[in-house]
Amino acid sequence: MNNIAPSSAKQSFLTKKSNSTLKIGLFGIGLDTYWPQFEGLKERLEGYLNVVEQNLSNIHPQIVNAGLVDNTDKAFAAGKLFKTADVDLIFLYVTTYALSSTVLPVVQRAKVPVIILNLSPDAAIDYTSFNAMTDRTKMTGEWLSYCSACPVPEIANVFNRVGIKFQQITGMLKNDPECWNEITEWVEAAKVANTMFYNRMGCMGHYYSGMLDIYSDLTQQYAHFGGHIELIEVEELAALRKQVTKQEMNDRLQLFSSTFDVQPDCPAEELEKSAITSVALDKLVAHYQLGSMAYYYKGTGNMDNEEAISSIILGNSLLTAQGIPVAGEYEIKNAQAMKIMDCFGAGGSFTEYYAMDFNDDVVLMGHDGPGHIAIAEGKTKVRPLGVYHGKVGKGVSVEMSVKNGPVTLLSVVEQKAGKLMLLVAEAESVPGEILQIGNTNSRYKFPIGARNFVNRWNSYGPAHHCAVGIGHISSKIDKLGQLLNMDVIKVC
Repeated sequence: MNNIAPSSAKQSFLTKKSNSTLKIGLFGIGLDTYWPQFEGLKERLEGYLNVVEQNLSNIHPQIVNAGLVDNTDKAFAAGKLFKTADVDLIFLYVTTYALSSTVLPVVQRAKVPVIILNLSPDAAIDYTSFNAMTDRTKMTGEWLSYCSACPVPEIANVFNRVGIKFQQITGMLKNDPECWNEITEWVEAAKVANTMFYNRMGCMGHYYSGMLDIYSDLTQQYAHFGGHIELIEVEELAALRKQVTKQEMNDRLQLFSSTFDVQPDCPAEELEKSAITSVALDKLVAHYQLGSMAYYYKGTGNMDNEEAISSIILGNSLLTAQGIPVAGEYEIKNAQAMKIMDCFGAGGSFTEYYAMDFNDDVVLMGHDGPGHIAIAEGKTKVRPLGVYHGKVGKGVSVEMSVKNGPVTLLSVVEQKAGKLMLLVAEAESVPGEILQIGNTNSRYKFPIGARNFVNRWNSYGPAHHCAVGIGHISSKIDKLGQLLNMDVIKVC
């Protein structure tokens, strides 16, 4: 991590590759009784299954195809295959009528989310050609190749009665962008769930005293997302700072210069401290293999610790743009929200209400500390601050607005009984005056208006922090919630 290339953080974010280990299970269903009765039907349906596999492979390469399951023996074998292969998600492609007994053993054994693909090979049967056929056996075989919708109620009935949650997509095998966009979103949501399950989050320091809404039950984070949480002492970062060489510091200063718009009034001494801390942060992240982090430290009584924390913002902004989102004020729930947004390729910058603008009907939102500079509108400024408001110390900080255009807000909300839910809103980041105070801050316009948004968002009791990312991705977050068995509330 300490040898980040001197290319811009934006480019790194846009070109980074997913490290997801996601595996997708796929199987088709049919009825073996049909094969001797209707010549060529099985081969035709297997061809359709191959089309589904190819399309899925174009979305995500790791597909485990169990083939056409047409009897219970093959069903048990397919279930064992999926369990052995450790698939995360199953697509069940319904090719024609099939018995539910050929489906249930597969899904019961694998014990992962299942999505039923009810896909017709074409928009409609060619009735004129069909009814002109003189062989009624061949006519029946032709009809059965279009009969994918027939067994779906039977499958749904059985799944409901045995307690298996499922999703379904109805559409066409070909020439149906709406259908395949939905399939793509399910795959993307499954990738995020997989990444969250294996993510390692570092928690460095302690909570901000008295900020009760951010206190989290860490075991509930494990219960909902999986992953691992590493508790880290600030002294570890302070010790790593002492190992940073002058060459490493200078290289990082060069990276700062190429990545940020460093304002001329930034003291060289503060930039050097920030460069040293940035290199040390990369080494800390590499040591613990972190994929995200939450931090806060009061920073008094120990000069080494205070200097480490007061010079942390630029390094954490670089990490956030590199796909390792960092949340300030030890806001663990929001580090999870930021990671989710980042995994969807939307970014995920730390934010909260800053002010209401009733003249323009917008909400100003931002935060002190690190920002997701890869989703900034223009180049992120670095400004000196004589004081970090509400915190100890001084130094340099980042000032940016989120790229103008569609945005999505996400909050991981811890409810009264401890269960987590996802709270979502879609808005537009709009141009206009912002507060030039060395913080991230943007202007957001909501389709229900600023006043209604604030009231509705607050009514669900989120913490005062949330993550903001580019694009409207609430439909993807909703699918993620279904995969994780979490409630998702969309405010607007």
